Amino acid sequence: MSHAQAAVAEPVTRPRPRTGTRAGKKSQSRARGGILWIAVSGILLAGVVFVNVAVLRLNLGLDGANSERVKLRAENAALQSQLSSELASPRIQSQAAAKLGLVYADPSDYGYVDLTKK
Repeated sequence: MSHAQAAVAEPVTRPRPRTGTRAGKKSQSRARGGILWIAVSGILLAGVVFVNVAVLRLNLGLDGANSERVKLRAENAALQSQLSSELASPRIQSQAAAKLGLVYADPSDYGYVDLTKK
C-alpha cells in the first residue's frame, strides 16, 4: 500500500436498527392511539349532531302541535259562544211561538186541583 492509499480510511459500517426495537414500537403505538382518539372523537361528535337534529325535529313537531291547539281552543270558544246564544231563552220562546204557536199562559188562568183527602 502506498502512502496515498493509506490515508483513506475504510468506511465504518453502522449496525442497522432493528424494526422491532422499543423506539419503533413506541412510535407505532402512539400513532395507533392517536388514530383511535380521532375515531372516538369523530363518533362522539356525530352522536352529538344526531341528537341535536332529533331535538330540532321534536321542537318543530311541538310548534305545530301548539299552533293546532291554539286554533282548536279558538274554535271551541266560538262554538261555545254559538251554543250559548242558541240556548238563550228569549230566542227559544220566539221560535216556539213562531213555528209551533206556543205561548206562555197568563198565570191567573191557571187552575189548581186539591187532591188531598178530607
